[in-house]
Amino acid sequence: MTAANVPASAGAGGAIPSVGIVSVGTYQPPGELTAADIAAASAIPEQVVVEKLGIKRKTVGSPDEHPNAMGVKAALDCLARSPVAAGDIDVVLCTTEEWKEYPVWTAGIDLAERIGATRAWAADVHMRCAGTVGAMKMARDMIRSDPEIRYVLIAGGYRIADLIDLGDTDTSFLFNIGAGAGAMLLARDWPRNEVLGAHVMVDGSLSRSVVVPVGGTLHPQGGGDPSAGFRLRLAEPEQMKARLNEVSMDNWVHCVDEALRKSGVRPDGQPWSRADLDYLNILLVKPSAHRDLLERLGLSEGQSVYLGEVGHIGEQDAMFSIREGLRTGRLRDGHLMAIVAAGIGYVWAAGIVRWGPRAPGGSVPEPPPPTEPKREGIP
Repeated sequence: MTAANVPASAGAGGAIPSVGIVSVGTYQPPGELTAADIAAASAIPEQVVVEKLGIKRKTVGSPDEHPNAMGVKAALDCLARSPVAAGDIDVVLCTTEEWKEYPVWTAGIDLAERIGATRAWAADVHMRCAGTVGAMKMARDMIRSDPEIRYVLIAGGYRIADLIDLGDTDTSFLFNIGAGAGAMLLARDWPRNEVLGAHVMVDGSLSRSVVVPVGGTLHPQGGGDPSAGFRLRLAEPEQMKARLNEVSMDNWVHCVDEALRKSGVRPDGQPWSRADLDYLNILLVKPSAHRDLLERLGLSEGQSVYLGEVGHIGEQDAMFSIREGLRTGRLRDGHLMAIVAAGIGYVWAAGIVRWGPRAPGGSVPEPPPPTEPKREGIP
């Protein structure tokens, strides 16, 4: 379908354009590990794997299911659910993880070429498991500031499960990591699913807390070889866990509150607040953390989907939660959705989306900070 068959850009006469989600796509490879498999490999009781870690099963990729190739499949699924042609896409923000087909490689250019987005320029975006929310913020800001950008595709693949050592119980919080891909198409003045606001913050004191210790310039030996230590490891397990327990929930709530503040006002002119939230789109975390955040935001378990039968597909979890939310009816037209994510490094992020038909009128400017402006990433 050509650009003539989709809604015309409305941001004329000085109006600030809105940005909406046109469609999402997902891809899951056929392989899986069950809770019983993880229990056997880790010596953690199966009941603990299910009830404490929250894993019933997770999808894993075979050796010939490569990350960016999976991202291509998710992008094609996304486009198949959209009236927009690949040739109309202006920008591809690729979230394929750094563990991919080749090192030192811009995967986004390859993905754009393989889906037929021949007009688009492309860049790779990495914020670990917060990458989709970060890319949504970038895409919204690009579209609102550059009148020549109309369609932005966010897409990528994920096979970090390869780097998880199920025998290392220090990294048990990573045992839910699987393989798969996701994609999201955003458009200028799309009549549905408006992206209202987003906020990102970081804690650099944890920047080296979880790393693959070999294969970089510090220790170049062992790149890609699990037997040589090419696995995700915790540098200071107890200190990291203590710090996360201290700040994670507060940081997530702060990001949600700031994203709501940046979302402007409701159709009745009142500011958005936690009380307006209808659906929590959150990456796969342990069940207790999932319930804790729901409670802090004033939501019930029926206002979210727990991805314990999909696995943690990194930054792609956002698209899987939208897919499952729509399938189960927990995400519906008129709902205000908070997309919440975090990534090792450490980064926390939240984005607000009003699902369904866009409210009448154009988008509104983001309100100024309530106090002195703060640099993005500083709480």
